[in-house]
Amino acid sequence: QVQLVESGGGLVQAGGSLRLSCAASGSIFMRTMGWYRQAPGKQRDLVARITSAGGSITYADSVKGRFTISRDNAKNTVYLKMNSLKPEDTAVYYCNAAGAAGSVRYPWGQGTQVTVSS
Repeated sequence: QVQLVESGGGLVQAGGSLRLSCAASGSIFMRTMGWYRQAPGKQRDLVARITSAGGSITYADSVKGRFTISRDNAKNTVYLKMNSLKPEDTAVYYCNAAGAAGSVRYPWGQGTQVTVSS
């Protein structure tokens, strides 16, 4: 079973930037990968996804134009570059392989906390 380890979160002022990384313990090159986030008291939502070869990328409207998802299949790693951060981006960020009908393929990792101060 592939394990996922997210890193790169932290405390940043509004307008700042962070780059998150998600390292997988096994091969993910065939998988569509996604970054998700969960704010306190809210459900976990998909914010960005990238197909196996990076040919198709989609973003939630709330992050479009500010976040960039990318991947390095040789390193089994997925990235999320976040620019122009807003307080409403505060959440725990997770990655996973996107399955059918909103499902995910692997156990959730511990996530990485992103806190944006105003």
